[in-house]
Amino acid sequence: MAMHQWDWEARSPWSTNKGISEVRISPPKSHVTGTIRVPGSKSLTNRALLIAALAEGRSQLGGILKSDDSYWCIEALTKLGVSVIIEGETAYVDGCGGNWPNSSGELYMGAAGTVARFLPAALAIGRGKWTIKGSKRLSERPLAPLLLALSALGASFNYLEAEHRLPCELDATGLKGGNVKLPGSTSSQFISGVLLAAPYSEAPLTIQVEGEIVQRDYVQLTMDMMAEFGITPMVSDDGQSISVPSGTYQAQTLQLEPDVSTCCYFWALAALTSGCVRIEGIDARSTSQPDIEMLDVLERMGCSVQRGENFVEVQGTQQLKGGFTRSMKKWSDQTLTIAAMAPFADGPIRLIDAAHIRHHECDRIAAMCSELGKLGIRVEEHEDGLTIYPGQPLAALVDSHDDHRMAMALSLIGLRAENIRIADPGCVSKTCPGYFEQLSTLGVEVTY
Repeated sequence: MAMHQWDWEARSPWSTNKGISEVRISPPKSHVTGTIRVPGSKSLTNRALLIAALAEGRSQLGGILKSDDSYWCIEALTKLGVSVIIEGETAYVDGCGGNWPNSSGELYMGAAGTVARFLPAALAIGRGKWTIKGSKRLSERPLAPLLLALSALGASFNYLEAEHRLPCELDATGLKGGNVKLPGSTSSQFISGVLLAAPYSEAPLTIQVEGEIVQRDYVQLTMDMMAEFGITPMVSDDGQSISVPSGTYQAQTLQLEPDVSTCCYFWALAALTSGCVRIEGIDARSTSQPDIEMLDVLERMGCSVQRGENFVEVQGTQQLKGGFTRSMKKWSDQTLTIAAMAPFADGPIRLIDAAHIRHHECDRIAAMCSELGKLGIRVEEHEDGLTIYPGQPLAALVDSHDDHRMAMALSLIGLRAENIRIADPGCVSKTCPGYFEQLSTLGVEVTY
């Protein structure tokens, strides 16, 4: 399970666990009770940073997530000539109005899937030549639908290793506009990438989506952020066509929400320890982040949930309830979280409609099945998900697969089982660099 050099390279200076080979999680000695705040949303941070960079004027973005993914986004924008000043959790971005100050160079994406899917379209609106690179795993992740769509709109790509993958060279001469087709089934990020750049195409641009969109809520998240900066896309009645008017984003002052995806691990902590965790800064009734559906599942499993105007509190239960099937299509990031909780339920749990997570930081379905198997938990792998059966996990060293969500989900098992060790815990810096430290402040025994 030794880390490879490319894993280290994808870490940023914002990583707090760099160089730590494994971490041991031990059950807390009492019920976990606490009130916390979690970092800002990765999804909102990278969308806001890129739109602010394209806007006219200086934007102030409060509550940004300081993680590997956002670091590489800021690093790329800086190399494009955009001034991004970080003060605490606030970013000040001097937008370029759609005209990148620099026109050539090399851009490194780390392991940031959002940056790799969002930035090429934004680069293509200008004039310039760029070499785009990423980590080994990012270079294996699918990009073909996005790159083919951009090619149809006028961009030219030269692939340095494998066709339609990173690393590649982009020769940008502007986006033509008009109509372009994109599949909805592989990743919603392809659609979001084209949407973000669309106002700067030479003519109004319409995206025709082929098939059902996985995680459609994330496309809505993109359109909502665009509207915050003054550009409002129009969606057809059937949801399969999105038209974007020509225009220029205008700088804004925004306060970004905490990351609901990260909140879910701490709510699961309460659920598994019969504890009570309140997270401030979240309004479950108004948030547009799809992972808020986790609260419904926690209630289904027997937990009590209090939804306030500026907080969400989860009270755990002595025995979690299983015996259900849940579609993860809209909020697949929590498939691993529920899978890690499932052995402690009173019946099997089946998670479906998540085939697309096989193409994330790792094949998440296969990886979770493998790690649960090491722990002695009965699990069945399906093409689009998995079924997990109740059982007491055995002591083991499990592999994070260099995937932040695998590492955070597997840590939950250590709340109810002794001697659970996780290899390569530093990968949590992709979205929550202080994750293990925050677990420790809540009373969980974390040993490096």
